[in-house]
Amino acid sequence: MSRTDLSTYNNNWYKPTIGVGTIKQLLWYFTNTLFFINPLNPLSGLKCQLLRCFGAKLGRNVVIKPGVNIKYPWKLIVGDHCWIGEGVWIDNLGMVTLGDHVCISQGAMLLTGNHNYTKTSFDLMVKEIILEDGVWIGAKAVVCPGVTAFSHAMLSVASVANKNLEAYSIYSGNPAIMLKQRVIV
Repeated sequence: MSRTDLSTYNNNWYKPTIGVGTIKQLLWYFTNTLFFINPLNPLSGLKCQLLRCFGAKLGRNVVIKPGVNIKYPWKLIVGDHCWIGEGVWIDNLGMVTLGDHVCISQGAMLLTGNHNYTKTSFDLMVKEIILEDGVWIGAKAVVCPGVTAFSHAMLSVASVANKNLEAYSIYSGNPAIMLKQRVIV
């Protein structure tokens, strides 16, 4: 590929997904680095207040453990009594919505963006993620763009959800398949 061919590739497709100005982006970048990704900050309440300052909508009793990485707080809605574990990465180029009593375990990833590998322009594709009430995402699991996990669905450790998860069902594997119903007593 010649230098001329390479010049047709750029990142202009990325800018519309951000949704805020450069100053707010920079302020969030440093705040995220100092207070969220930094494992030395265990103060969940401070993290929640900072997220709210940057436009996140958070309910009551949200716990955010050390080492969490959130791409854009202004594209995040979290319900009441949610738990976001150590090392979780919320790569929210699109909206991410968590209902009440959602648990995202250690090292899990929520990815709202992907690229169209069938085009030479490698276009960015962005789709929202919705985790309804009572959903549990296991440690090191991945939720792909466009997935809705319906009420009380569970994605087990190191599994990959690339399709919607039915309510009160337990999923496992890559790609995740339904194993059985989730019974809550």
